[in-house]
Amino acid sequence: MRTVIFDLDGTLADTSADLIAAANACFQGLGKGDLLDPVKDALTAFQGGRAMLRLGFDRLGEGGEAEVDAQYPVLLSCYERAIDRHTTLYPGAVDAVVALREAGFGAGVCTNKPERLADMLLTRLGVRGLFGSLVGADTLRVRKPDPAPYRLSVERTGGAVTRSMLIGDTDTDRQTGLAAGVPVALVTFGPEGKDVARLKPEALLGDFADLPRLAETFLPRD
Repeated sequence: MRTVIFDLDGTLADTSADLIAAANACFQGLGKGDLLDPVKDALTAFQGGRAMLRLGFDRLGEGGEAEVDAQYPVLLSCYERAIDRHTTLYPGAVDAVVALREAGFGAGVCTNKPERLADMLLTRLGVRGLFGSLVGADTLRVRKPDPAPYRLSVERTGGAVTRSMLIGDTDTDRQTGLAAGVPVALVTFGPEGKDVARLKPEALLGDFADLPRLAETFLPRD
């Protein structure tokens, strides 16, 4: 089976506002107020919870990895309580996945979000059933850009890595593709826009409507 694997945050869904809100809740609890901006800091949000905490502590000029580690469980708890308050799927994402499946492709998700939270979010958004696999940051002992989670997501979807590609939005996804030896398309509707071209992916994706054609290009029928 030809398989297309998707990143979640910043690729399938714009989760930045809810992620930033969770990080700010941590800083509010420390009496520091809101340190992150949901628009200006969206790119950092897509780099993960610890990245947001580091940015906030850097702006304070205090704190280190011990403080980040201490606040990370708090962030996850806050995020879980309001995981889909502002989050939306990017336009055309559902139609693109449906079209891929109708054309015989398998679809899966490989994310650096904890698996339980990723499953919860996809379920709340009503799209969990579209994906044959879901591999999160804690499914294995390693996470992207290590290729093992990607490979597992392809295998659980019923595909072969040699007949697969990754859709993502950051350098982590680019490096994952290089490590796995598969083509990567990076979306240009995230906070970096077309600047993701600097990462030299095999393709840029500016509209989900173009994905089925793109997948056929990189993963032609036998």
